[in-house]
Amino acid sequence: MDAAENEAAVAAGYDRVYAASTKSATLQELWRPRAGGPDFPREFGNISFLTLAELHAVDAALGVGPDDVVADLACGAGGPGLWVAAQSGCRLVGVDLSAEGIAAARARATELALDGVASFRVGSFAATGLDAASVDGVLTVDALQYAPDKAAAYAEMARILRPGRRAVIAVFEVDPDRVQGFPVLGDDPITDHRPLLQAAGFAIESYEESTGWWDRMRSAYGAVLEAETVLRGELGNDAFDSLALEMTLTLQLEPYPRRVIAVATRR
Repeated sequence: MDAAENEAAVAAGYDRVYAASTKSATLQELWRPRAGGPDFPREFGNISFLTLAELHAVDAALGVGPDDVVADLACGAGGPGLWVAAQSGCRLVGVDLSAEGIAAARARATELALDGVASFRVGSFAATGLDAASVDGVLTVDALQYAPDKAAAYAEMARILRPGRRAVIAVFEVDPDRVQGFPVLGDDPITDHRPLLQAAGFAIESYEESTGWWDRMRSAYGAVLEAETVLRGELGNDAFDSLALEMTLTLQLEPYPRRVIAVATRR
């Protein structure tokens, strides 16, 4: 699968999920306490494994304020980026492949009265559409493992980020032996993101494994798969099938040695 086919497959899958997920109270109630923890703020819920403690750490690492701009790459429905904007007062620009995800993020920003400081656009890791040296922080959560060219993604982060400012990246390392021939994850599996960050012009401040990520993943995925009948009714068959395929294969293959959170400064 080439890069364009990879991105099209990811976008199509998430279009189906985001178009349906706002209609499913069951999915939201199953996901949030298991994936992010029961204290994760409901209004900023998202399809990731970010915890509230990690969210606070992300905000602190970005170190942004009201005069700054943060780019949330693969923002989906916008939860973590909007939380950072609400906490710090920064301006936010979210970028995602999924037009349905962008629509959901815009609607959420309006509901939270953050539409005055937040904007969203369709784009990719490697082609954000943002100007060079135009942002003061980059955030991306649990999505970069799907990028078809991680080196290009990090080069784009470095291009849009002002020197001396930080990128905070939550990402899964991928075992190449377990995803050989596997669509999307098998196209550019990375076991350690530090060399790519350094090659793109970043100095690595920290690179640490997330605590309890596998237990949270297994619990959340298992709960969703067990609720198939209810979720098919709320999400529709296409959206549920997109979720179930990824979750089932992830639980079977265990392709992720680690989920890490990296903090890196643009040199």
